[in-house]
Amino acid sequence: MNAALKSMSMAALAVTLALLGGCGGSGSGASTGKATPQVIERGKYLARAGDCAGCHTAGQGAFAGGVPLHTPFGVIYGTNITPDKEHGIGNWSADDFYRALHDGKSPQHQLYPAMPYTSYRMLTREDSDAIYAYLMSVKPVAAANLENGMHFPFNLRFGMGVWKMLFLDDSLPDASKGQSAAWQRGRYLGNALGHCAECHTPRGALGQMKNGEALGGSALGRIGAPALTPAALAARGWTPKDLATLLATGVAPQGSAFDEMHTVVHLSTQHLTAEDMQALATWLMGDQPPAPAALAPAQGGAALAAGRKTYLAVCAGCHGREGEGKPNVAVAMLGNSSLRDADPRNLLVATLDGIAEQRFPGNGAMQAMPGFAHALSDQEVADLANFLRASWGGQPASLTADAVKALR
Repeated sequence: MNAALKSMSMAALAVTLALLGGCGGSGSGASTGKATPQVIERGKYLARAGDCAGCHTAGQGAFAGGVPLHTPFGVIYGTNITPDKEHGIGNWSADDFYRALHDGKSPQHQLYPAMPYTSYRMLTREDSDAIYAYLMSVKPVAAANLENGMHFPFNLRFGMGVWKMLFLDDSLPDASKGQSAAWQRGRYLGNALGHCAECHTPRGALGQMKNGEALGGSALGRIGAPALTPAALAARGWTPKDLATLLATGVAPQGSAFDEMHTVVHLSTQHLTAEDMQALATWLMGDQPPAPAALAPAQGGAALAAGRKTYLAVCAGCHGREGEGKPNVAVAMLGNSSLRDADPRNLLVATLDGIAEQRFPGNGAMQAMPGFAHALSDQEVADLANFLRASWGGQPASLTADAVKALR
């Protein structure tokens, strides 16, 4: 998740900090593995599954840190986790590394939940040691860590000890039900390594995950991390097969991964084995997944005429006159997951800001989508979104110009 997010709500603090999730660690117990080539290769796979590069790789080199995250409490940067002894973790032991992943404590200080030890603490010691072995094998980069710009009193790290006493425990709840081997494997991949809950679970006033609403969706500033409960996924037309396809390729019948999720696919999930992709999809939807909801009949009428006019003028050239989309150009609007989402923020932000050209695993691609913030008024964007949601998403045409204005 390389892109720095913009301003974010206080309730989403820990969600946003979690986007800097990578590796690091400290904990109890002794190292249980040797840095054999097999262990290092396994650690590389686990580091990819944990998306370490997404938050610890900027322009200074692999795992050299420098990725910024802007929060209401200041800016925090991903750290250097190469084996450089001065700036990285070259002086850390495997025990130190495990302690950071499990307890959120480095040899120097308490760690902010920017590194999602609330999820990583469920990793086995064997897997922690394998990731450590891999990181110790990469090229050291002598890149100094950037100084965080956290405001007082959030720059006082000892306060994290109190936060951990209140909210750090040994488990995360599941949104789905299952007992199969695939579900159990997916649970480990999603809850521990992939730390899905860190972004997709609502947060309380103190930044803690609301475990009673596991994977219920959350706001990450202007964009939204959609709900990943079985019911919510089915309501947006998802099946386990299509979810596995999205994880592997970034593109599915329901649309394509964009913004932070595009980075996750690029750096992390595309590298999973087919079995692990299927296991993750099984965990998300359960051993007995609900059937995808039927798409409500398209609405029409004069109320949507203004939005349709705008769509034909600025959107249909790429997305198709009837919303059918064009392969490797633009996704289909018919049945698009973002249009079927009750939360319209991602649709509105994409319309306002546009989406950069995206490359996907294999030969997949999507052309750049221009933003229309300067070309369309708030009312025109609202009319367009209402037309899209009512025509192809089964949602009510209830968006107002004020809803658009709030996201500009």
